[in-house]
Order: sequence, then structure tokens, then C-alpha cells
Amino acid sequence: MNRAGQVLQAARQRGWRIVTAESCTGGMVAVALTDIAGSSDVFERGFVTYSNESKQQMLGVSAATLAKSGAVSEEVAAEMASGALKASPADIAIAITGVAGPGGSENKPEGLVCFAIASKDGTKSERVLFDPLGRQKVRQASAEHALALLIGAIKR
Repeated sequence: MNRAGQVLQAARQRGWRIVTAESCTGGMVAVALTDIAGSSDVFERGFVTYSNESKQQMLGVSAATLAKSGAVSEEVAAEMASGALKASPADIAIAITGVAGPGGSENKPEGLVCFAIASKDGTKSERVLFDPLGRQKVRQASAEHALALLIGAIKR
């Protein structure tokens, strides 16, 4: 069973529904989950919030956090995850924001991705620096990492 299938199975066992909030992955986690027949009993909805404006409007990310920390930050990922959870009846949310490339900056290089998981147990975030593998490979690695985080959080 692939990782997305493991996420769905773990969520079913807990009776949980999942919501995604994605920026740099553009919905890849949602696609991975919904590619599996029958996922509708677990996958609740997904938000693709690529612009800062959409992060604010759809997920309630604060303008102050965006100004202070930037879109690619653990703080914004955490607000995205908690906002997605509030905007849905889901039990757990995963959020992803990062620099897929090409490019980046000294402080936020290509391959820097921030993740957050929100549930009734609270919100946890982390930064991961993937190698600058190119846009598609960074996005794929980010989606896989997000699925692994979901499995770990659901099985807790």
C-alpha cells in the first residue's frame, strides 16, 4: 500500500476526516489522497492557497504574520493548518508552504518547505530543507513528506 493509502487507512481507523492547505504543492497531497477510490469517507476538502491574499481570505492567515515571517515560514504554515481546520469539519489538517524553485533567496533557498499539522491536540510545525532538486522533485518530496507527517499524527 502506498503512503496515501496508509494515511486513508489510519484516518478510517480513528474515524477522522482530513483537510489539506497547500501552497507550493498546488494540491498534490489532495490529489494523492483522492486518487484512491473510496477516499471520500476520509478526505473532507482541500485548499490551494498560492497567493498571500488567498491564504488570508480562505484560511485566516494574518497579514501581520505574512509581513513579519513571510509566506514560507513555520508561522504561516501553522496558521494555514489551523485555519483549514476551522474552515472545515475535519479532524486533522496538513499545511505546506515553500520554495519549490527555481530560485529562492539566501534566507529562503530553493527546497525550503514548511509544514504544519493541526488537530484537536494542537498545532505543530517544522521546516525541511530539501536539496535543490528542481521544482517538480521538490514538490513531490514535499507531498510525500506531508503524507508521512499525516500518518504519524493520525497514529498518535
